[in-house]
Amino acid sequence: MSTPQSVTVPDGVEATRVETPRGSFAAHVARIDAPAGHVLLVPGWTGSKEDFTPLLPLLAQAGFDATAYDQRGQFETPGTPQDDYTLPALAADAAAVAGAVADRPVHVIGHSFGGLVAQTAAVEHPTRWRSLSLLCTGPGALGDSPTRPLRRLAEAIGTVPLLDLHRLRERATAVPPPADVAAFLERRFVANSPDSLRAMTLHLIEAADRVAEVAATGLPVWVGHGELDDAWPLGAQADLAHRLGTEVVVLPGLGHSPAVEDPEALAAAWLPFLTSTT
Repeated sequence: MSTPQSVTVPDGVEATRVETPRGSFAAHVARIDAPAGHVLLVPGWTGSKEDFTPLLPLLAQAGFDATAYDQRGQFETPGTPQDDYTLPALAADAAAVAGAVADRPVHVIGHSFGGLVAQTAAVEHPTRWRSLSLLCTGPGALGDSPTRPLRRLAEAIGTVPLLDLHRLRERATAVPPPADVAAFLERRFVANSPDSLRAMTLHLIEAADRVAEVAATGLPVWVGHGELDDAWPLGAQADLAHRLGTEVVVLPGLGHSPAVEDPEALAAAWLPFLTSTT
């Protein structure tokens, strides 16, 4: 989960909805005249478009239109028990949003669980993308562990109220966020569709490694993570980059959510790649 430092939407960013043949998706967007390209930002597990909001003005300043959206069943994008929450379906959603916001291939970045969605989208909809960026994510499932009991959480979702699950998670937070941010985190978590949240949790346990298929697309790829990232092992992320024919970019002093921890540092590390592939 990413914890924004502020819940204020900055100047130049608009809260809107993106209408697609696959449904309506809540989004934060930054638009400029005559952009050099378009960037689609896919959030992670228990996350939302707000995980990228501080980065959007920096992308606009660099000459890019940008769209961050809530995935199906996340926060302000509704989900139902009848919806398809498989990785291919979530990847098809990403491709549909990309097609609705731009008439040419776009750059896509996936953060954490969003990286699994972005990899699937690259494999199954390769002509939709100009490049693929993977931030603090891995080649496949994160996996269950005693310190990260994802399967137990998946079993609890739908039985235990989401508010109770959120408050249990928050007890483990070393430094509580400001009151307005804490209220946002609670509102975001309980707004999730339980079916979507359960499916995403199980994907983190079970997702297949599709890196060879991603490499076969020939898309330009960027891989980066915070120096202190505590999700996928850092060695696994370095190996992911190696298998994709690139070097991992390590962001000094940052953890699992660079886009909210230090968006300027992330932009400085990532924008040269975007510019070179536009």
